Amino acid sequence: MTEKRRDPQHLLHRVQEEERKGKRGKLKIYLGAAPGVGKTHEMLNDAIQERQKGLDIVVGVVETHGRKDVEAMLHHLEILPKQEIEYHGKNLLEFDLDGALKRNPGLILIDEMAHENAPGSRHAKRWQDIKELLDRGVNVYTTLNVQHIESLSDDVAQIINAPIKETVPDSMIEMADTIELVDLPPEELLIRLQEGKVYFPAQAVLAAEHFFRLGNLIALRELALRVTAERVGAEVLLYRQGVGIKYIWPVRDKILVCVGPKPESLTLIRAAKRIANSLQAEWIAVYVDTPKMQLKENNRNNAIQSLRLAQELGAETRILTGIDIVKEIMNFAHERNVTQIMTWKNVRPSWRQFFFRDMSDDIVRNCGEIDVYIMTGEPSLSSSKKTPYRKQPLQRRLYALAMASVVMCTLINFILDPFLANSSLIMVYLLGVTFVATYGAMGPSILTSIFSVLAYDYFFVNTFYGFSVPDFQYLFTLVVMLLVAQIISHLTILSRRQIEAVRQIEYQTSALYTLSHQLSNTRGVDKLLDIGTRYLAKTFNCDVLALLPINNRLEVHGAKDKPLNDKEQSIAQWVYDLGQMAGLGTETLSFSNALYVPLLGSQGPVGVFRIQPTTKELFTPEQLRLIEACANQVALAIEVDRLQDKERKSELMSESSGAYNSLLNSISHDLRTPLISVVASASTLVEMGDMLERSNIIDIGKTIYYETEQLNRLINNLLQISYLESKNVNIERTPYSIKKIIDHTVKLSGRKINDRELTIDVPDHIPKVTCDHALIGEVLLNLLDNAVKFTPANSPITISAHVTGNNLVVSVEDKGPGIVTDEVNRLFEKYYRGRLLTAERGLGLGLAICRIVIEVHGGYIWAENLNDGGAAFRFTLPLSS
Repeated sequence: MTEKRRDPQHLLHRVQEEERKGKRGKLKIYLGAAPGVGKTHEMLNDAIQERQKGLDIVVGVVETHGRKDVEAMLHHLEILPKQEIEYHGKNLLEFDLDGALKRNPGLILIDEMAHENAPGSRHAKRWQDIKELLDRGVNVYTTLNVQHIESLSDDVAQIINAPIKETVPDSMIEMADTIELVDLPPEELLIRLQEGKVYFPAQAVLAAEHFFRLGNLIALRELALRVTAERVGAEVLLYRQGVGIKYIWPVRDKILVCVGPKPESLTLIRAAKRIANSLQAEWIAVYVDTPKMQLKENNRNNAIQSLRLAQELGAETRILTGIDIVKEIMNFAHERNVTQIMTWKNVRPSWRQFFFRDMSDDIVRNCGEIDVYIMTGEPSLSSSKKTPYRKQPLQRRLYALAMASVVMCTLINFILDPFLANSSLIMVYLLGVTFVATYGAMGPSILTSIFSVLAYDYFFVNTFYGFSVPDFQYLFTLVVMLLVAQIISHLTILSRRQIEAVRQIEYQTSALYTLSHQLSNTRGVDKLLDIGTRYLAKTFNCDVLALLPINNRLEVHGAKDKPLNDKEQSIAQWVYDLGQMAGLGTETLSFSNALYVPLLGSQGPVGVFRIQPTTKELFTPEQLRLIEACANQVALAIEVDRLQDKERKSELMSESSGAYNSLLNSISHDLRTPLISVVASASTLVEMGDMLERSNIIDIGKTIYYETEQLNRLINNLLQISYLESKNVNIERTPYSIKKIIDHTVKLSGRKINDRELTIDVPDHIPKVTCDHALIGEVLLNLLDNAVKFTPANSPITISAHVTGNNLVVSVEDKGPGIVTDEVNRLFEKYYRGRLLTAERGLGLGLAICRIVIEVHGGYIWAENLNDGGAAFRFTLPLSS
């Protein structure tokens, strides 16, 4: 069988990828090592063939560089007019993206993918134009030189000794549906350059002196071939995983290194690095974590340290779990299309090899078409010594359970002995062995098997108590019971490990989702750090401290009783300054008993997590990656919170500035208007006083008095609102008649009221109210002023007062347009003037002063619309006893 069941995850990935590709256009890239290899010619040739099949094709932009053959091929295709862009007095011709979208062809040809557009274009780069076309469902053919790939730009710059200015992100290369390599030997390319088939003669001479050197072209050709090979290799791996092919396709070297807890693994890893470099191959370091290794803490930590070294040397690291190490390694090798496996074999005496299995021999026996490289050597001193470890309390209890099981089965058999044959009693012991084996411990299971057979032989085989083996069947029974115990123990351990691994993955995934959800719904640095520390402490069973920079020094957040010593403080500061992990299990400052992880945001580190495991086990590479992801997530959440705080402060400052400017504008307007009127009236008196009649002089005097009074009221309102909002408000309460206050207020407002019909409805028997009559007069004056501003000149105004319970209710009613519904609750705010007021003067302080005065008196003020039209402003004052 060469195929197995397809992986559902890969199938789902392929379905999603096909759906995504179905929604956008298809991209084909003609990749070359250098200009002049024939990319444009090949693209035009393919386009002409597609056009002959009936496909709608247009040329978006093609650079001919004076090549006659390219110009001749363009005559067979429709060319889209270019867009003119003026730049520094010159008209530049660029690709017309809007014209291409309007034309909406089946295929468009766009040369030089890495080209930088002229300033003023929609996109800065041509590859962005291509991406928009693809997103809108238009198919694109384009050309690209290998030196313009973003991830290779530094390597190419080192090769040609010149910077690469125009680059294309690798995501665009990955987006391509097809990459076609257009190749030409460097010698032929140099001949084409000399013949003028690449650039104009003047440009060709300059290019030959710098870029077009034989060594440069050979190196660039290797890069182009490698990019194409990597793309094809990725497609091969995706196809194998999707179809479920089991056997290896050796299309590209891939090395798998078997890492163990012994020091020899370090030598093996270094050798694998050298071989991978020489073969330019990808390599993977794998460690199989078995239950036996888990009982030995030092072994597991040594293996993790070896994986760390492999990761630093550029390998991909993986930790697998299972009982059969060789089986897990081979399954992983076939899944990843590994072509070579490297393992270590200690040189042992022949007799020892005969009795003990060697993992390298088993790998060779099961490798199939995979090549196996075996490194040999003498066992190191450290590896030859058994690593001491203490039995866990659970193991002790299982041994006690094993002995108790044997005793219980013996007692049961004594009861059943008169009723059953001796051969049937062995089943009771087998049941006890099975029961102990389900706990998954090999030692207690074997012990139960041995003592069960011995107890059965001693008590039930002979008529007298003693040991004897009268029949071969009892020896066979012993062997069967031992095999059953081992099989059940292996299966139990395997199932428990698988369940534990699945549960751990599920728990971490669920916890990570919970962390993301909690961080997204939380605001405040303190709360975000609390969530992050609790999550890490719960997930990894460790103690976590968060450190934040305060006055250029890292301080422990929220745990003032847990200060760090100078050594730990220096480690945390180093991690914060450099943005790299350090401490326990790393190569930097590894003497620490805690791991220090930087909180890296988009703008740099924002803090540090100190993570101290409760046990001595080191974090695995997968756990470190998860810890780093969680720390980065917390850091980004902190950055977002701080940005939102800055935005809120900026908005508040903007609103405050707007309110301040509005206040200044209103004050300047309200100050300037009466002053201008006063100056104009006074100027008239000075210049024309001798010619004016007495009545005119009186009118001018009244105007000066009125405007001065308005100015005085403006200043008085500003001073009054400042005084009333202070904490030292002192009002003089005396019993006073509300009718007298109303009459005095109407008298002061005589000119404002003018010829309006004013009705005062105050009963004579109404009791006096204890208040500051001057402030209540200001309230009535402001309410009358408000009624005059917002009502027609001839509309009536009514002032009334009546007693309701223990309160005096005073109302000022008008017959104007009423109050806008959404303004009812805002009329008594400071500086709010209402939308109906457009030309009248005023700061919007009058009603705010009314509210404060009435509230100081223990009353309540409100506004409402009347049923028959108009508005009413009412306030209450408590009556004295």
